[in-house]
Amino acid sequence: MPRGNGCHDERKGRGVTEVLGPEALGAGLGERATLVQFSTAFCQPCRATRRTLAEVAAMVPGVAHVEIDAEDRLDLVRELGIARTPTVLVLDRTGRVVRRAAGQPRRADVIAALGRAV
Repeated sequence: MPRGNGCHDERKGRGVTEVLGPEALGAGLGERATLVQFSTAFCQPCRATRRTLAEVAAMVPGVAHVEIDAEDRLDLVRELGIARTPTVLVLDRTGRVVRRAAGQPRRADVIAALGRAV
């Protein structure tokens, strides 16, 4: 997702997991792509991000939205190098991370990022 509107790209890779399966997510992958959101309970931008990602997932066939409570999944947060919430990962149909961004994304940016996954 492009920079702007409070979002910035985090360093991709870092030698950590680049593929996430249903067991890591605690939910199934979308047929075409999956939007993974790392949130915390008192994060105001997380609520808006939840709405945006849910809207996009409902609009685009085969796209799933999975929200992960960062405080409950510190193991995965550390493994992926998540530094702030919300952080959004865009996975392709195999669970490979194709894009990641921190901050509240705009709907248009999420749809554009999905173009890389499907």
